[in-house]
Amino acid sequence: MTELVHTRAELAAARDGLTGTVGVVMTMGALHSGHETLLRAARERADHVLVTIFVNPLQFGPDEDFNRYPRTLDVDLEICRRAGVAVVFAPVVTELYPEGKPRVWVDPGQLGEELEGQSRPGFFHGVLTVVLKLLHVTRPDLAFFGEKDYQQLTLVRRMVGDLDVPVEIVGVPTVREPDGLALSSRNRYLSPDERAAALNLSGALRAGAAAAAVGADAGAVLAAAHAAFESGPSGARLDYLVLTDSDLEPGPTAGPARMLVAAWVGTTRLIDNTSVQLAPYS
Repeated sequence: MTELVHTRAELAAARDGLTGTVGVVMTMGALHSGHETLLRAARERADHVLVTIFVNPLQFGPDEDFNRYPRTLDVDLEICRRAGVAVVFAPVVTELYPEGKPRVWVDPGQLGEELEGQSRPGFFHGVLTVVLKLLHVTRPDLAFFGEKDYQQLTLVRRMVGDLDVPVEIVGVPTVREPDGLALSSRNRYLSPDERAAALNLSGALRAGAAAAAVGADAGAVLAAAHAAFESGPSGARLDYLVLTDSDLEPGPTAGPARMLVAAWVGTTRLIDNTSVQLAPYS
């Protein structure tokens, strides 16, 4: 039986009743198959799973879709029940931010100003601030985050390590549609033509990974990805397409790497990424 709680006091009481290992999955609701994969991963590792559903206003810019973001609590609760979730914490904004915007925020450092942080100034300040608050109030042993938001996953790991937060951060691979599109709550905004154009993101990643698999160097890998993006269906406007090392540091030349892409499709902004193995110089 899944228990729904809305206040910190209710959460504390429910959390105190969970014995053994507790895993948390933090979401903004509008749950889909990607979230279900996170829930299954949590169930495999933890005795109890706690889910947070909270559309965090701190991570939305003035021109972004906070009010438009889908709220589907009843459907989300049914998904959680089917997945065997013990507790769902779904607070209102004033429960987490009783005095309005907090006066102290988490600074994500230099990486937080790059890629998504450059396109969405202040985004990771808001993300890390709410993640740290939710880690404190849920007190998990494990926290599960999807690799689709790879920069977020990397920054959460850095924050937990740098601030000595006693939790293990677990990354879960991206879930995709059969045609390769990464699952996202924002996909529901896409028209049929925009849905076709959205495949340019995953197509570019596949082309880059394929080039790496046959021994191409970093420059050729990135060139292949750009070419694939530009040759795909019209309607996608590239924001960035980069190749970094697995910790999102620039300039990889060999070994494990990460390719990340972001693009506008109509009025919807999408992101994706994939791992790439760069061949050593001969």
